[in-house]
Amino acid sequence: MKTTTRKNSVVPFTAKSQVTAAVETDEQVMQRIAERFEILDDMTKAATNGEIRAMIVSGPPGVGKSFGVERIIDKAVLFDQVAGKRLRAEVIKGASTALGLYSTLYKYSDANSVVVFDDCDSILMDDVCLNLLKGALDSGKKRRISWLSDSHMLRREGVPNQFDFKGSVIFITNLKFDQIKNAKLRDHLDALQSRCHYLDLTLDTTRDKLLRIRQIARTGELFEDQDLSAVAQDEVISFMENNQERLREISLRMAVKIAQLYKSFPTKWQALASSTCMKMAA
Repeated sequence: MKTTTRKNSVVPFTAKSQVTAAVETDEQVMQRIAERFEILDDMTKAATNGEIRAMIVSGPPGVGKSFGVERIIDKAVLFDQVAGKRLRAEVIKGASTALGLYSTLYKYSDANSVVVFDDCDSILMDDVCLNLLKGALDSGKKRRISWLSDSHMLRREGVPNQFDFKGSVIFITNLKFDQIKNAKLRDHLDALQSRCHYLDLTLDTTRDKLLRIRQIARTGELFEDQDLSAVAQDEVISFMENNQERLREISLRMAVKIAQLYKSFPTKWQALASSTCMKMAA
């Protein structure tokens, strides 16, 4: 078995991640997570500049995957908005058909254009969509994709049945590619992943998610609309930590919900949070 040395001790290589997780302090966890989100910001900027073709961002819901990406996209299109030009970037949310995907890729096919698919997991589950994406993100100099079936919609919108894609694509997903069991789908996703930078935000445990909430609270961004004191913010987060097993989810959204109750009902917010934010006792 391969080994690795850590502080003069020998640790089995296969157990390295478990040992690392066991010895990380809260501050180290928050630093690890912060570094991942800094990478996300840097990679998003590179995509808007046309420096990278594609990125897949994987992480659990409600941890802020979309927020930083959308902020950078908004800055990228600011000059387009001021000049009244067609926006060179867009965030697409929700389901999409293969035909809709083809049309969207054409819309953002120019160099330095970028399209973000946020929680559009249906695209990653569809054979036709995946084949289109593999063509659009191919490693060759020319990335040509085609739609050879007749389509009234494409003709109506002036979309050709073949074009070269020169833009960039960002996927934001809750899926972990290495945990997909379906062999056929896994082959498609592996082919897609080989064409993309793959960023796992490493928020795999409840502890990670709770520390992510503390991290964002420290920046002042999480509760900025609630106008809560530092003591009040700590009470909200401590309430989540003490009731983590019963809360419907551990997320930034849940923290904001509880903070809203704290502000509106200062004497009974905990009782209301127990009724509205927690799972029923078995």
